[in-house]
Amino acid sequence: MTTLSAFRKFTEELTPQDYTMPVLFIGHGSPMNGIEDNEFSQRWKKMAQEIPIPKAVLVVSAHWFTKGTKITAMDFPQTIHDFGGFPRELFAVQYPSPGNATLAKETAALITTTQVELDHDWGLDHGTWTIIRHMYPEANVPVLQLSIDYTKGPQYHYDLAKELTALRKKGVLIVGSGNMVHNLRMMDWSMINGGGYDWTQTINEKFKDLITIRDHQPLINYQTLGKEALLAIPTVEHYLPLMYTLGLQDKDEETSFFNDKMVGGSLTMTSVRIGA
Repeated sequence: MTTLSAFRKFTEELTPQDYTMPVLFIGHGSPMNGIEDNEFSQRWKKMAQEIPIPKAVLVVSAHWFTKGTKITAMDFPQTIHDFGGFPRELFAVQYPSPGNATLAKETAALITTTQVELDHDWGLDHGTWTIIRHMYPEANVPVLQLSIDYTKGPQYHYDLAKELTALRKKGVLIVGSGNMVHNLRMMDWSMINGGGYDWTQTINEKFKDLITIRDHQPLINYQTLGKEALLAIPTVEHYLPLMYTLGLQDKDEETSFFNDKMVGGSLTMTSVRIGA
C-alpha cells in the first residue's frame, strides 16, 4: 500500500512543468514488433529520444476492453502475453516496469464523468509492452494502462480523454495504442512486409487529412466516411485509442505522422504525434 510520505513525494514530482508532454497514437501491429529490430521498433526508440523523458506513461491499449473504466493500480504490473501462435521467444519476454498506485488514484480522480475502478489484476498487455520496451528499455519509467469501456461510443471516449489533460502538464506521456486500419480477416500475407489495398490507402489518407486539419468530428463519426471506413474498422477496439489521442489535442498544437505504412493489405501502422 502506498504510504502517505510516498504519496507526497510523488505528488511533488508531478508538479506542473514548464512544458506540455506530447501525445502519441501508435500503430502497434503484430506482437512480433515487440522483439524485432525493424523499421517500426526503431522509430519507437527514436521517438523516445525526441521527446522529454516522462515521469510516467499512461497507455490506452486496444487490448483492454472492459465494462466500465479501469486503471492499473499495482506497484509492479505483470507482463501479459495475450496472443497465440507466436514463437516461444515472444512469450518469454518480461517487461518489469513499475506501476504507480498514486498516479492511478490521481488519474481516477481527474475523471468525473464516470467512476474509475482501481485494478490490481490486469497488467501490461501487448498493446503496451511491445511498444514501451523499445522506447524505455531499462524499464525505469512507471507504466499504467487505462481500459476502454466497450459499452460506449467514440464521442464518449473522445470527451473522456479531455479530462486527462492535466497529466500532460505533469510530465505524463499519454499513448493510444491500436491501428487506424485493422481488418485481420482481409489480410493478404503476400503483402505482409508492405502494401495495401486501394481502399486501405484511400481511407488512410482521409484519416490523415482530417487529423492534419483538426477536423475530428468526422473521425468520431467514422461511419459517415463511406465503405472504406467500414472496411478499415470492422470492430472498434483498435480505433478507439485514437479518440484518446485526438481528444487531448490543444487547439494550437500541430500534428505529425510516423511509421506511415500499410502492411498485409488491410492494416496500417500509421502513427500520430501531437505537440512538441
